Amino acid sequence: MASSTLICDTQPWKELKDHVEDVKKSHLRDLLSDDERSRSMVVEFDGILLDYSRQQATLETREKLLKLAEVASLKQKINQMYNGEHINSTENRSVLHVALRAPRDSVIQSDGKNVVPDVWNVLDKIREFSEQIRSGSWVGATGKELKDVVAIGIGGSFLGPLFVHTALQTDPEAFESARGRQLRFLANVDPIDVARNITGLNPETTLVVIVSKTFTTAETMLNARTLREWISSALGPSAVAKHMVAVSTNLTLVEKFGIDPNNTFAFWDWVGGRYSVCSAVGVLPLSLQYGFSVIEKFLKGASSIDQHMYSEPFERNLPVLLGLLSVWNVSFLGYPARAILPYSQALEKFAPHIQQVSMESNGKGVSIDGVPLPFEAGEIDFGEPGTNGQHSFYQLIHQGRIIPCDFIGVVKSQQPVYLKDEVVSNHDELMSNFFAQPDALAYGKTPEQLQKENVPSHLVPHKTFSGNRPSLSLLLPSLNAYNIGQLLAIYEHRIAVEGFIWGINSFDQWGVELGKSLATQVRKQLNASRTKGEPVQGFNSSTTALLTRYLQASADVPADLPTRLPQI
Repeated sequence: MASSTLICDTQPWKELKDHVEDVKKSHLRDLLSDDERSRSMVVEFDGILLDYSRQQATLETREKLLKLAEVASLKQKINQMYNGEHINSTENRSVLHVALRAPRDSVIQSDGKNVVPDVWNVLDKIREFSEQIRSGSWVGATGKELKDVVAIGIGGSFLGPLFVHTALQTDPEAFESARGRQLRFLANVDPIDVARNITGLNPETTLVVIVSKTFTTAETMLNARTLREWISSALGPSAVAKHMVAVSTNLTLVEKFGIDPNNTFAFWDWVGGRYSVCSAVGVLPLSLQYGFSVIEKFLKGASSIDQHMYSEPFERNLPVLLGLLSVWNVSFLGYPARAILPYSQALEKFAPHIQQVSMESNGKGVSIDGVPLPFEAGEIDFGEPGTNGQHSFYQLIHQGRIIPCDFIGVVKSQQPVYLKDEVVSNHDELMSNFFAQPDALAYGKTPEQLQKENVPSHLVPHKTFSGNRPSLSLLLPSLNAYNIGQLLAIYEHRIAVEGFIWGINSFDQWGVELGKSLATQVRKQLNASRTKGEPVQGFNSSTTALLTRYLQASADVPADLPTRLPQI
């Protein structure tokens, strides 16, 4: 397929469009009665089981999707990514998050240079620094050990590391490694987030990690200046060098801020923010909390999926199959949303992270060549751990809109609990729901079944479940650092596969820029109105009225701002 050709103009796409009506003739009750079909829709890799037999798809659908992958040059695009070609064409960059977790002896090129040695130089520096902090050989300005870490960053500098941190907190090995330590994440520029993060912390025992590639991100740098003031007001300005480090590429601004450039950890422009959890962005704060040896296992898990994605035939390739099924659901069946439903409380921050990775990557309206797309691309992602979600939004999933669901289960609980005389263990109770919900969505409940149960006739319509609602099940053997890395990489690559098929650039994010530039205008207006009493002007009538109301109602904010930190 020529790069300028839209995927929707190809023959396999048109055949899939025609195929939709054939698939809609069969209810999932009928599809699941075909044991051969069901068995052929189960794929296993390294103890991870994917069952997609509850998708509204036949074996013919799969073959047609694989033909679509072929005409979309999926294998070529994957190779181009792994080979460091500038597939992020709008920013003229390689896309090499796979290099962040590659084995030390790997060779991955970007602009003619093997980047893996640079990656491992940073990883070795993180290992050494985190061991100094954790052992107490590096202490704060007053000689106390630094037991508490606040990582400042937003977007990809926050959501990915937070997901991994939350998932590791109850893993037995990670829990032991983190005993006596705290890790917090400060992301929102809202001062409430600052207050919550420093409440209960002592500046003497706190290390702050500032994560900003350019060291210019507005929200991050205001939060960084706020915590710098918190530290220096308690310990003196010279304490900043002992209590603050940076993950950045701008050594000049880092030094100007008061941080020793030697305490700066690099990453590269071929690392997209939402794909950066395996760089110093995530590895540094996570290693400070859990020790580098635990986080290295996380990196190895992600690397195992990188290798699987690169080398496994598509019909057995977990990220490729997942990506193709997402394209099928969104662009052919017309289901724009996806629910991510992990049956593990440790994965409570997984859906918010994938929400960003997916929606920032694939929320595009033009092809990689800038041609408007005549079809829908991108997914609306949301989710909540089971069984909490069952008591929240499953009502809509069962009897309202059709939303394809990802059910994620874990065979072995991080924290098993058994009670004498109970029918099952606590984890078995949880997993009973993991196995039941996909079948409830697929089969539903007919009026005839309800009548046989003597349900009053006026309630039959209300208790009828149409079924035929697609889902897939992903079963992990356990949830240790290695498996968490695998899960992350599966979804990262799945999202890339979707973008490769749709023919969009999944690695830029121009959509976040306009609001930020408009916020700059508002910021200038607020300053002018507060300090000089200037009226609001240059905005539409609605924004003018809102800004005026805000300024009038917050007139107690002083024009010449004194330093004031949270009062909690």
